[in-house]
Amino acid sequence: MPRKPELRGRAARLARLFPAGRARAARTPFVLLVVLLLGGGLIGLLVLNSALSEGSFKLADLQKRTKNLTDEEQALQRDIDAYSSPDALQRRARELGMVPGGDPAFLAPDGTVKGVPGVAAPESAALTGPPAPESLVLTPPPGLPATPDRPQDPARSQDPAPQDGAAPNLTTPQSAPTPTTPGR
Repeated sequence: MPRKPELRGRAARLARLFPAGRARAARTPFVLLVVLLLGGGLIGLLVLNSALSEGSFKLADLQKRTKNLTDEEQALQRDIDAYSSPDALQRRARELGMVPGGDPAFLAPDGTVKGVPGVAAPESAALTGPPAPESLVLTPPPGLPATPDRPQDPARSQDPAPQDGAAPNLTTPQSAPTPTTPGR
């Protein structure tokens, strides 16, 4: 082994500040630190990559669900458009017994008729009136007590047919108050 040259003067004083035998011992912690940093970085990249791939799977599922919901919305909109077309409305109105209306006439606040009413609907197309309230059987929703039958409202009395030119007595039935539960 070749000998190291001897140092003199200032170089010798500086060489004494750095111990010669501990150079190898100082490298071991540094190498361990670098290996740990590299290993931690690789593990961190692996975790990050897994999280990103999981997110991309969720994104793909959400995009597929969005597409399905959009298709469903468009199908429902087509159904609405088909039901609200003039032909479909006319067909359903005829099924319900409705007939096209004639020219309208308006009743002024003073009782005079403005305009000339059109031809009345034929008798065969006339609808029967709604069922009498007495014939309806109402069942209360679950959890509410049944209400006893109420006496006939005097305001809803049956008047005979109106005389010539007199307006019929058209009173609207009053609805009963709906029971409410506290806190709603």
